[in-house]
Amino acid sequence: MLQKLRDKTSGWIVTLIMGLLMIPFLFVIDSSYLGGVGANNVARVQAPPRWWQSAPSWWPASLLWKHHEISTNEFRERFEQLRMQSRQQQGEAFDSQRFESTENKLQALDQLINEQVVRLAAEDAGVVVGDEAVASYIASIPGFQSNGKFDPTLYREQLARGLPPRTPAQFEQLVRDSLQQSLIPSAIVTSAFASKSDFERAIQLLGETRDVELAVLPPVAADTSPVSDAQIHQWYNDHGSDFRQPESVSIEFVELNAANLPPAQPADEATLRKRYEEEKTRFVDAEQRLASHILISAGSDAAAQKAALDKATRLAEQARAPGADFAALAKANSDDPGSKDAGGDLGWVEKGVMVKPFEDALFAGKPGEIIGPVKSDFGYHVILVREVKGGQGKSFEEVRDQLAAEQLKGDAEKAFADLSGKLVDLVMKNPTELAGAAKEAGLAVQTLGPFSRGEGSGIAANPAVQRAAFSDALIQDGTVSDPIEIAPNHSVMLRVTQHTEEQTLPLDKVRDRVIAAVRADRTQQAAGKQADALVARLAKGETLAAMAQAEQLQVNPLPGLQRGMPVPTPAASHAIFAAPAPAEGKVSAGRVELGPGQYGVFVVNKVTPGDVSKLPPGQADTIRSQFAAMQGEAAQRAFIDAMRKRYKVTIQEAQL
Repeated sequence: MLQKLRDKTSGWIVTLIMGLLMIPFLFVIDSSYLGGVGANNVARVQAPPRWWQSAPSWWPASLLWKHHEISTNEFRERFEQLRMQSRQQQGEAFDSQRFESTENKLQALDQLINEQVVRLAAEDAGVVVGDEAVASYIASIPGFQSNGKFDPTLYREQLARGLPPRTPAQFEQLVRDSLQQSLIPSAIVTSAFASKSDFERAIQLLGETRDVELAVLPPVAADTSPVSDAQIHQWYNDHGSDFRQPESVSIEFVELNAANLPPAQPADEATLRKRYEEEKTRFVDAEQRLASHILISAGSDAAAQKAALDKATRLAEQARAPGADFAALAKANSDDPGSKDAGGDLGWVEKGVMVKPFEDALFAGKPGEIIGPVKSDFGYHVILVREVKGGQGKSFEEVRDQLAAEQLKGDAEKAFADLSGKLVDLVMKNPTELAGAAKEAGLAVQTLGPFSRGEGSGIAANPAVQRAAFSDALIQDGTVSDPIEIAPNHSVMLRVTQHTEEQTLPLDKVRDRVIAAVRADRTQQAAGKQADALVARLAKGETLAAMAQAEQLQVNPLPGLQRGMPVPTPAASHAIFAAPAPAEGKVSAGRVELGPGQYGVFVVNKVTPGDVSKLPPGQADTIRSQFAAMQGEAAQRAFIDAMRKRYKVTIQEAQL
């Protein structure tokens, strides 16, 4: 019956009916539903309805397709995350302008598209994440835990301090979406396994060793034969990229360095005493209180509030009774999961940590005093002030040397800042001219260049200077840069005086380099032909030992060479293991390039596959798990690729 229904819903009749039904909606439906991308979105992922997988993607049938949009804000947030990762990985070498490439933007968007593809697949499969799963996941996040347990107060505080700030409801929805998106991919990865035959085959390849003999050929004589004009032009035309002059700039700059300024003079006694009086609170240890509390949660209705207050009042009276055990009362009655098991212990508390009603009451109390009930957003608190420390200041004599050092440093920094500010103000009057401003500020103008990207000496080697010197703004406008920090209290301001685009050098300037390249290629080819001739002799049955004796070559045995070992070079090792295994009673021969114009020939005498039984205890299980994980990740990628082929993805690159 289901098959009949499906057959009847896939022909031209249903298409006609759907068209008639959709006509009334033509004038009331937003244009984004017609298959386009919304004005504030960068991409759209559409999936056919579960009950009509063959539904066409054109209108009006497209209205039946389920879709998710990727907003401009979501894209920008992900792109900024990638920017921060790249900045952390590259450090000073990070170039923010180069990072703003279409390739990087599409990479960020591709991640978001894959996530929405997986999300649609999960929805299509009927995957639903319940409230209990969301709560359990959130409670397991270490950043929301206090003493190993979930802390609701800390949870709300961390969300409020996040970037961007989120409410618990917003974060819970984020977790729900993330769990829904990750369920199928993670299930694919965790369900992957390595069969015995696949695992043993992998071990045989990974643990394979080869007994090899290598003979290094002497370099052939360098080619010195004439190079015709036709050959020169042909090589130049075929290898133009080898003769390009990189983009370069020349700059003029003014350097400001606090180390080169006249030293600041030590402050007098009156200045230091005045600073002490102004900053006296800085030398006072922060007051701290060792506190415990009992929290009684209160509901929202009046009856629940009164019941909570009555209970907190009774507990406060019990706590004030002679010989009362506050910790026992807290363990038996407190609703604070973070401190209940510790007898209500909150540790040492400074101002600015707790909510205001709690803090005000705590710091108004005396050691040993029971305070409360105190009402806060969390309920009613009964507070025990156990100890008080801090709050004492240091005398002027105790901190005089510190003040003197700080004042001297501050005066030096102020002198640097004043000079830097003066230069900036002067430049702003004429942003395309540096010499006049430098002269008025008493600073020398220096020149440097030409230099290309990634090259240069002195300040030109600084990544920040490179970014500024090759920026479109300075090159096109000819303006002076903002101060560029080289080090603390050390900066430069520069102006690009000359810019040369990357270009192919004319043949008359690189003729000698072209001739040298042609001759080097001839030499390389001659060396390769020499090696090929020797390999051909080995293939006909001549032994390497006999050939080496005849050609006066030295044979280097490489017994038990392991796959992946960079011996004699990574490329040579790859060539040796790419050679076929030798047939019974024969050898497998080949050649390897060891350097410009130098080759070696080798023979593989024996191939020994890896043996699972010889792996150290436990290593087989570890490798099997790693192999299964690799297969799982490959299956996960294949699943996403398959879903992307089924779905329709529309990208609005103009919005990136």
